[in-house]
Amino acid sequence: MPLFLDSIFSFVALSHFMVDVFNASRPVLLTYLGLTESQIALFSTIYIWASALTQPIFGWISDRTGPRWLAAGGVLWMTVFYSLALTFPGNPGLICLIIAALGSSAFHPVGAVQAALRGRDLMKGRETTSTSLFFTAGQMGHFIGPIMTGLILSALQVPGMYILPLVSIPIGLALMRQLRDNHPHPKVEASANSKQAKAGLAFILVLMMVASMQSWAQANMVNLIPKYIKDLGQSATIYGSMAGLFMGGSALGNVLGGYYADRYPKRFVASFVLLLASVPIFIASKIGWSPWLYLLVPLAGVFTGAVHSIMVVLAQRVIPGGMALASGLILGFIFSSGALGLLYTGHLAELYGFPYVLTLTTGMVLVASPLALLLKE
Repeated sequence: MPLFLDSIFSFVALSHFMVDVFNASRPVLLTYLGLTESQIALFSTIYIWASALTQPIFGWISDRTGPRWLAAGGVLWMTVFYSLALTFPGNPGLICLIIAALGSSAFHPVGAVQAALRGRDLMKGRETTSTSLFFTAGQMGHFIGPIMTGLILSALQVPGMYILPLVSIPIGLALMRQLRDNHPHPKVEASANSKQAKAGLAFILVLMMVASMQSWAQANMVNLIPKYIKDLGQSATIYGSMAGLFMGGSALGNVLGGYYADRYPKRFVASFVLLLASVPIFIASKIGWSPWLYLLVPLAGVFTGAVHSIMVVLAQRVIPGGMALASGLILGFIFSSGALGLLYTGHLAELYGFPYVLTLTTGMVLVASPLALLLKE
């Protein structure tokens, strides 16, 4: 596949992997530093919102200045402030870590556009496939990041974490070189026809509803499954592996969803996989602890993760303005809505138990499935 031999795509994907290694190391690092569960939850919410809500701003800037400085600068920004977070103890270090989240915010919308454009140019318009591979690289960072962080902290303690910034510096500089031409992004023009404009607005509203329920469902699974399995009496090895299996399944689903969405109507693919997602989630809500969870949890990740790239590519096509602005809007909405929903379902899990939350999550994907059929391109 020529995409893997393309230096621009390769370094964009590698940079995405590195950015999300930084992001995924955060919970493990905060736990090691001695923060309580409520402090970790609050800090993580602030971190996610700092990253998510600023993405449209960086996307808008990138559409006007080109991708080079925000893509490569986002990686190097995270490198600097993550290093400062490791250097300063207490609250100053935590503030630096939040500031580092702005580097992730700057990179994501620009990286998503570059991935889509390379798919158009090198894969005969199969932009959903190339976008899915870009997001898979990030999900692999989420999979490997916590494992790597735990191993480094166990062996070398906090000073060992400087390994991550040292690795990211050459990646950021190489990406800056690859994007040296700094081509501006294509734009989707707003329709002057009032009927078309209303149809476009309705499309965007449905897209937001489907994306929010998919994001919320994933947030419930990846954040609450480990605690649920721990409460069932299982060891850290088991509940840690479950979180990894879900993210691994989500990464695989991203690739499969992108592949089939370039061959069949995207709305049918999205609707079908969301319908399939209800099956493993509902069964998991009924069986308690069982070795079957080793199959059900990654299957839930596959089917919910398959929708992500479809939502981003559809947003890039229909939201007026530049592609990076569209990517920033949809990604910021996805991340922030998932985090906001998690605050609510975390409270419900404490009141009624996690099986209740799994049943609620089943309902989310069942509602999102028919809604996705309305996403006519």
